[in-house]
Parts: sequence; C-alpha cells; structure tokens
Amino acid sequence: MKTPKKVSSISALHQVVGLKKPSNPLISVFSFDEVKLEPETILSAVVTDFYVIALKKDCAGGKCKYGQQYYDFDEGIMYFIAPHQVLQFEDVLLNSVKGFVLVVHPDFLHSYPLASKIKDYGFFSYVTNEALHLSEKEEKSIMDIMGNIGQEIDANIDSFTQDLLVSNLDLLLKYCDRFYNRQFLTRKKVNHDLLSKLENLLDDYFRNDQLVIHGIPSVHFIANQLNLSANYLSDMLRVQTGQTTQQHIQNRLIEKAKELLSATDMSVSEIAYHLGFEHPQSFHRLFKNRTSMSPLEFRTSFN
Repeated sequence: MKTPKKVSSISALHQVVGLKKPSNPLISVFSFDEVKLEPETILSAVVTDFYVIALKKDCAGGKCKYGQQYYDFDEGIMYFIAPHQVLQFEDVLLNSVKGFVLVVHPDFLHSYPLASKIKDYGFFSYVTNEALHLSEKEEKSIMDIMGNIGQEIDANIDSFTQDLLVSNLDLLLKYCDRFYNRQFLTRKKVNHDLLSKLENLLDDYFRNDQLVIHGIPSVHFIANQLNLSANYLSDMLRVQTGQTTQQHIQNRLIEKAKELLSATDMSVSEIAYHLGFEHPQSFHRLFKNRTSMSPLEFRTSFN
C-alpha cells in the first residue's frame, strides 16, 4: 500500500480536490461533479482527521480499497469513514464519480451529544465491501438531508446555524442506521451463508483443540476469518439473532461446558482450562451468569 496522503483539515481537502475555500472550515458538502482535478490525476490513498460520509452513484471504472477489502465501483453505494482511517483508491478518477460527500470535523460536534453518539455508529468502521446499498426511495431521503445541510452551510450564519446542522447530521445518521438494519434483514441468503460459515468456523475451532492451544477466539479473529469487520459482523448478528458476536461465542462455550460437565469426570478447573479460560473463576462467573447455576450445581443436577 502506498503511503496515504494526510489531509488534516477540510480546507486542505478542498484544496486537494480543486474546490474553493469551504464556507465553514469544520463542515462541508460537495458534489463529485464539483471536483476539479486534471484528467490524469489519481488519488490513491487518503487519511483524514475528520468524518467522511459519501454517497457514490456511479463511476466509469476502477476499484476502491478500504482496510483489506476491495469494492467494485460499478454500483451505487454509501460509505462512512472515521477520522484517521485510510481510504485507498486504485485506478479511480475521482472526477468521474457521481454523488456527494459530507465531511465533518469532530470539533464541530463539541458540546453536542452527537460528539459521543457518533462513535457508537458501527458503520464508520465497516470495510468498503460492507457499504450501504440504497433503494431509490432511501437515496432520495439521504439526498434531501444532504441538500438541507448544504443549504444551511451556504446560508448566512446565525444563532440557529450550528444547531440545525447538527440536527440534520443526527437525522442523516439515524436514517443510515435504519437502512443498514433493513439491509441486514433483506440480504437473507448472504446472511444465512455467513451464519453457516460462522458456525462451521466455531465447530472446527472447538473440535481441533484450538481453545486449549490459542484460548477463546476473539471477535476480531472470527471476523477476520470471515473477511468481515468486527463491527459489521456483530451488527449483522444482532439484527439476525439478537446477540453480538461475543455473546455468540460465549453461548458456544456454555454449550461445550454443559457437555463436558454432564458427560466427563473432568474437574471444573480442568474444564475451564480446556475451554481456553486462563482462570477458573472467569469460567465460573460466565457459566453462572448465563445459566443461573454454578458449574458444580449444573453437574449435580445430572446425578
């Protein structure tokens, strides 16, 4: 990967892509049509100090790499980039893309609840192949809010300006969260396949004594094995099953623990170590929290 171009401010971003100075140095909306780059200019990799929310409708060709994943630019998508994340373009002429970009510096949200809340939106750490695909109706809703934000930025600043901009941004993110939940629900076959792969992965991990050798698998390990970001996997599972990846892993541990407690003579400490726990007390706490019984009480119930 090439060394990414560091873009520290929104004003610097405007300069990089050939736009005039932003009306507000902490928030801006622009259309890809406004980008003024030389035809041969290719923006390969960028890292910013601000949030980027982009709605891309079509492109002449090329691929985008975010994290370790590539995404084909032939389809319309919406993607989200947190500060200090790297977005890498390969063979994409930025001024051939259609759509809009909203950029917001964290300082703009200072003193507003959204400053903390925005960090809870997992999609800011999804990889590009987990982008949001909008229906025409959804796209119109997003475009309307983007338009409101753009108009407010260009209007004369008064005591209402920042409140209205933050409110519209909050509304935009809530809609995106809603549309992602819709996407999790409507992509049934894809999600069913992912759930099957997850179960098979955990089956192999438990069956081959990986718990003893490597310990309890982390959420990041499981997500990497499935070529997903950790947040996307947990958000998808939460919508599909009501549980996060961590809870899913813990459920499988409890199932295995019940099997060992009821069918072997292993001590509770031996079972704890066999399941990858460093300390038997941690196993005891998890088991009792999930079953309302201690491991010994569960074993006794079978005698």
